[in-house]
Amino acid sequence: MPRGGRATKAEGAREHAAPGSGGRYYMISVVAKSYGIHPQTLRLYEREGLLKPSRTEGNTRLYSEEDLRQLEVILNLTRDLGVNLAGVEIVLNMRRKMEQMQQEVSEFVAWVRQELARAAQEGWQERLQQALVRLPPTPLARTAEEEVEHEPLARTAEEEVEHER
Repeated sequence: MPRGGRATKAEGAREHAAPGSGGRYYMISVVAKSYGIHPQTLRLYEREGLLKPSRTEGNTRLYSEEDLRQLEVILNLTRDLGVNLAGVEIVLNMRRKMEQMQQEVSEFVAWVRQELARAAQEGWQERLQQALVRLPPTPLARTAEEEVEHEPLARTAEEEVEHER
């Protein structure tokens, strides 16, 4: 048996295929036995919103592979790390948010790469060089007296053209 006295799903687990899903689903008794927990514990996790098994038309709970991965995280947090159910809920919510943020970052990176590829094809370097307005170097900070004596640190493009005349 794996760590924590949990049997693997292959060790006598009765599987059901949900209609039209193509995935494997496990009944509550099989999951409870496989993981060495009481079915009431699984029902408690569902009441607390930590697990959301699907249901048959007869209202039988069916646990998917994703539900089992979630259960393993819950059991690791509670058994191995001593986290209470309120803490488990917080950790699971944080994990969900982190996964969502990771997805958003991945989508953004893909978009940036696509835009860079498109810009490279359109010759953006030349347009960028033409669009830049060159300003003389200026000190980062000035005293109040120096500020009055000197012109502003930044100029608009129109001011720059006027200054060069």
